[in-house]
Amino acid sequence: MTYWAINAVFLGLVAVTAGAALLLRWARTRSTRASSGSTSSGRGSLAAVVRAAGLSTAVLLVMTAVFDNVMIGVGLVGYDEARISGAFVGIAPLEDFAYAVAALVLLPSIWTLLGSRRETEAAKNARASRRAVSDAGPGSVADAEEAR
Repeated sequence: MTYWAINAVFLGLVAVTAGAALLLRWARTRSTRASSGSTSSGRGSLAAVVRAAGLSTAVLLVMTAVFDNVMIGVGLVGYDEARISGAFVGIAPLEDFAYAVAALVLLPSIWTLLGSRRETEAAKNARASRRAVSDAGPGSVADAEEAR
């Protein structure tokens, strides 16, 4: 078995986890927008997230290249020549970077799946608002507006 085959298994699990996190994030965003009546797309915050992700990716990949080359250079880690692709960054095989990519995708995905206290509270408030409107009946919202 090659290192790419091993990486494919782990990267596949990471992709499934990331897909679940994206689906959950989409559902939370949709729920929050529906309860608040907001139609803004949140592009400013998306741009900030993309910039942060890009910077994190660059820093982690550079650090991986440096430290992997040092570890391989001093003999701490070795690779079977028959099982690597032959593509290198310095003396580190390209396959070794899959772990950094997996961490870049898996950690934020798990964070999203576990949720933050703020997101949990927002989701509870959204459900409570929808429940209050549906329990009040169709005319109650208009009556409440007139009473103000």
